[in-house]
Amino acid sequence: MVFLAGVFFTSCETTDLDLLNDPNNLTTNDAELDRLMSNIQLDFNTFLRQMGNNGAQATRLQNPFGRTYRDAFEPVTMDGTWSTAYQGLFSNIQLAETYATALENNKHLGVMKIIKGYTLIVLVDFFGDVPFSEATNPVEFPAPFADPGQDVYQGAIALIDEGVDLLNQPGAELNPDMYYDNDYGKWKKAANTMKLAAYLNTGNTAAFNAIINSGNYIASTADDMQFQYGANQTSPDTRHPSYSNDYTPNGASSYRSNWIMDAMVDNNDPRLRYYFHRQNGCTPGAQGCATDPGRLPCSVTVKPNHYTSDMIYCSVDKGYWGRDHLNAEGIPPDNFFRTVVGVYPHGGLFDDAVIGDETNHPFEGVSSGAGGGGAGINPILLASWVDFWKAEVALASNNTSGAASAMQAGLQKSTSKVASFISVDPTADATVAPTGGQISSFIADIVNQFNSATSMSKKMDILAEQAFITYYGNGIGAYNMYRRTGAPSDLQYSLDPNPGNFVRSFFYPAAEANVNSNIQQKDDLNVQVFWDNNPASPAFPPAN
Repeated sequence: MVFLAGVFFTSCETTDLDLLNDPNNLTTNDAELDRLMSNIQLDFNTFLRQMGNNGAQATRLQNPFGRTYRDAFEPVTMDGTWSTAYQGLFSNIQLAETYATALENNKHLGVMKIIKGYTLIVLVDFFGDVPFSEATNPVEFPAPFADPGQDVYQGAIALIDEGVDLLNQPGAELNPDMYYDNDYGKWKKAANTMKLAAYLNTGNTAAFNAIINSGNYIASTADDMQFQYGANQTSPDTRHPSYSNDYTPNGASSYRSNWIMDAMVDNNDPRLRYYFHRQNGCTPGAQGCATDPGRLPCSVTVKPNHYTSDMIYCSVDKGYWGRDHLNAEGIPPDNFFRTVVGVYPHGGLFDDAVIGDETNHPFEGVSSGAGGGGAGINPILLASWVDFWKAEVALASNNTSGAASAMQAGLQKSTSKVASFISVDPTADATVAPTGGQISSFIADIVNQFNSATSMSKKMDILAEQAFITYYGNGIGAYNMYRRTGAPSDLQYSLDPNPGNFVRSFFYPAAEANVNSNIQQKDDLNVQVFWDNNPASPAFPPAN
């Protein structure tokens, strides 16, 4: 805040205030507004990526490190993310609004309100009650209260609506617009899609369907909201952070989730080669593969007693080498054996290796710059996700045919988008890529499984599993869906039989709770956000 205040006063001192009536000559304000808008857009992406990572780790899309949920998601975990939202994003918006208002740059104001509104929605989804009415006003409110989550939701939706109205008014274009290249029709669709997410969480089916019936939302992949990364390694490093962690001279730095890899292997999911890149073709302990206690200690141990008989443990077939949920074991020398992020959405390598034909299609170890060089995306709001939202609403209304149709549309959009990423990796062997027939067969098989399911709960499990896999790259949607529905009910259990209750909301960041006398830290992770009306933990969700 001191830094931002300095920027503000310096700008006032160096700007000729007599020029305020002629925005075309406000070069200093223009430049400052452009700088702030760039920071706002970057912080928006960073915030959503970090929140998405936490949601993904809780829901088995990524691997969390910790023996219990409390270990994996300590209060300090959220320090940086909270700071990005409040000290970065919101403070910059507050300052940028003064410049945009003076310049009558309504498009800037509209985008800022939309960004702030969605950020607030996600904050509530993860924390519950959060500062809103007293936030970013340190002089009057040095220790802001946390407003009730329901009030913040209402305020956030109002901000989004205000933002859309401002986009309809004249004003200069953003320089740059990192999301839609100044296509404000797409910004309006994104704004309505943000509201769809909020209405889905709160069960406001009427408002949800009203937007769907309007057709003014992200219904096409051409309108997907995403952040594009680059392949530059230094000064600055523009690569996707997950790529930077995995593609290093020392090998991979993180583990993939065994649950999602196994689920995709079981269904012969055509997105596998795009999501994940194998560095070897045989996971120790998997079918036909020798054990290796040095590199994969669990390959010589028995499945935990609390796991079900059909639940994946330790070794996924076909060389997919990851970790089980909440595995806090040490790190063995497996950096060049474990599975890494692929070309979608992280900009890595397309997996074109073929087991049994390694001479022509070998397994490739990671290295800096390999594959797409990190020029991936952070998916923020995708058309395929909306189809799964529509499917969930339809299924909740016992409209099983409508749910199947929407799920099929979501899978078609997802597989098409993912398959297009083969062009990101110039070294990819396209002859190994799944064919159109294979993709169609996969989708038809999933729809058939759904239609053949004999109970609504089983249908929901199938729908949720495919939704989770489609959310890969951003776990916000999966985290919310799991708390809304409890599905999939057959997620891999935690490795420890007593991991504590599932994260119904996250601890407040230590950096905030320790200094703000008006925010009391939660006793545990059991506090439910206002829209989570399901039974209290540990009865819900079932797979823990």
